[in-house]
Amino acid sequence: MSRFSLIYLCIFSILISILSFFNIIYSNYFNLYLNIDSYVYSLIFSFLFGLIFLIKKKNDDFRISIYEKIITVFLGYLILPFFISIPYYFSIYNITFINAYFEAVSGFTSTGFSIFENIKHLDQSLILWRSSSQWLGGLYFLFSIILIIDIFDINLKKPLTNLLSFNTSETLKQSIKILILYTSLTFVIFLILNIFDFRAFDSFNLSMTLISSGGFLPSNSLETILNTKTKEIVLSFLMLVSFFSLFLSYNLITIRKKNFSVFQEDFYLLVYFLILIILFFSFFNNSINFSETFLAITSSVSNIGISLNGSYENLSFIFLIITIIGGSFFSTSSGIRFVKIYSLFKFSINEVSSHAKPLNVYVNKLEFSGTKLETTDINKYFISVIIFTLSLLTLASLLTISGINLENAFKLSILTLMNTVNSNIHGLNEFNFNELQYFTKYLLVIFMIIGRVELLTLLIILKKFLFKN
Repeated sequence: MSRFSLIYLCIFSILISILSFFNIIYSNYFNLYLNIDSYVYSLIFSFLFGLIFLIKKKNDDFRISIYEKIITVFLGYLILPFFISIPYYFSIYNITFINAYFEAVSGFTSTGFSIFENIKHLDQSLILWRSSSQWLGGLYFLFSIILIIDIFDINLKKPLTNLLSFNTSETLKQSIKILILYTSLTFVIFLILNIFDFRAFDSFNLSMTLISSGGFLPSNSLETILNTKTKEIVLSFLMLVSFFSLFLSYNLITIRKKNFSVFQEDFYLLVYFLILIILFFSFFNNSINFSETFLAITSSVSNIGISLNGSYENLSFIFLIITIIGGSFFSTSSGIRFVKIYSLFKFSINEVSSHAKPLNVYVNKLEFSGTKLETTDINKYFISVIIFTLSLLTLASLLTISGINLENAFKLSILTLMNTVNSNIHGLNEFNFNELQYFTKYLLVIFMIIGRVELLTLLIILKKFLFKN
């Protein structure tokens, strides 16, 4: 492992030790001593691992290839959850290692699958730890996009920088900006929730869940938190923070220095979201009230997935499709991404039209963008869809073999690859992860990680090992 990769992982390991320290302080302050030793273990192990880069030789080459960067990201999703799993494993709840690791990966990938059946029985510090793991995972995901930015086309890089490729100083600059924006937005969400009379403990946990597109809740059901229609609407709008680009707020503040092109993806997402709202309230709003429907839509587009216990049997497939589409390229949401799908659609229409009317000229350029879509970019988008389809079919088949019925296996496969929690809007709110076989849990762990890493990176890794040229 190169020095750069080691430092990258060690920095996040130290962040885990800092979160462990905060949990120790929280437990002491509120006299929650039952699980305090487990956070001490997590602090010690993660901090010691984080010190490794200090004793590593300093004459190592800092330059690493794109393959090493991708492998570094993968290793982070495998190694860092081990430290996150320590408080679960050493808690008083007699959790097995696989269950502890499953919960840790689910949190770190911001998926939200949980082996805990009754959150009310958990220590408040452990509930806080679950939410913290999501928050850290969302930050890791955003930093990882910066790390492997060179595999994306210029249209997706544009919200970040005018440079074609990131050097070390540009990476550091954008990483600091991400950290400030991510932390600030978390704090803003927390304040807004408090203003609208959410319980402080719930506000703190929900703020980390919403900013990271996670699915962990501080209670057994959302109904216990959202006891008014106003709270439902407020939470719905706050979910959109992880739907649009993280840089949207920054770009709005510095709009005088920006071209409209930096808002291109966010504008598409806004139009897409408004169309969804119009369609749902025109055709599907008979049995569900306004606030519940709005909450379900925002939860799906942002890949969070939490919902109220309404009746969504006839709409679950539509919500799954919305989940697959996803949100902004540079947000903590998952999905194939709306701009990719829109670009593929426009390219396909132009290709068909060019054969029908060969004398006409069709330009593959997105509105509000001065950059033409290159064939290589379209190929990347198409390959991402192919890889997702193959991954979906593979996981669904394996889950069916493990004893899960076909419908649930298909739904669970989509949610796993899209890192979205199971809930009532998907018809899987009663799904019990604790009772799954070990093989199935390991399988879900692997595909949760695959879903969190940009699908195109899988092809790059395969190309590296399968083809010499």
